[in-house]
Amino acid sequence: MTQLLVVFAGLPGVGKSTLARQVGVALGAAVLAVDPVERALARHGLTGPGPGQAGYDALAGLAEVQLGLGTSVVVDAANPAAGTRGLWFELSERAGVPLRLIEVYCGDEAELRRRVEARHTADPLAPTWEQTRQRGTGYEPLIGPRLVVDTTIPIDPLPAILRYLT
Repeated sequence: MTQLLVVFAGLPGVGKSTLARQVGVALGAAVLAVDPVERALARHGLTGPGPGQAGYDALAGLAEVQLGLGTSVVVDAANPAAGTRGLWFELSERAGVPLRLIEVYCGDEAELRRRVEARHTADPLAPTWEQTRQRGTGYEPLIGPRLVVDTTIPIDPLPAILRYLT
């Protein structure tokens, strides 16, 4: 299979991490998540409580190393703004690797709230429902070619995602 840079985008709780892991396993790709990077930076006082550019820059650096080794990369991050998404377009061009965007959302607000609250209960560092709603107000829609996945539809999206990537 052709080497790829696969970038997931969407609010917390929509199912990005679950899908990113599944895609990574199916492709034999490195799965790089921004959450652990941001938490590590925060432990050293290097970033604020919300998503920050430093975490995305660090993640892009890790992705560049993997792409340089010939490994496909799956990025698990909210990518809420054009600025963070721009990193992936630049990296794709620099590495000479096709970029595939996958926007994930949860079309049922009550279900999204349930997921976010359950996640926050299990992990107090995960965003609260209110923080997720605030992030949603600043979320800039993706423009251009991408696959859009609604995780409330009771059909496994993995086969469609893999078709999109091939």
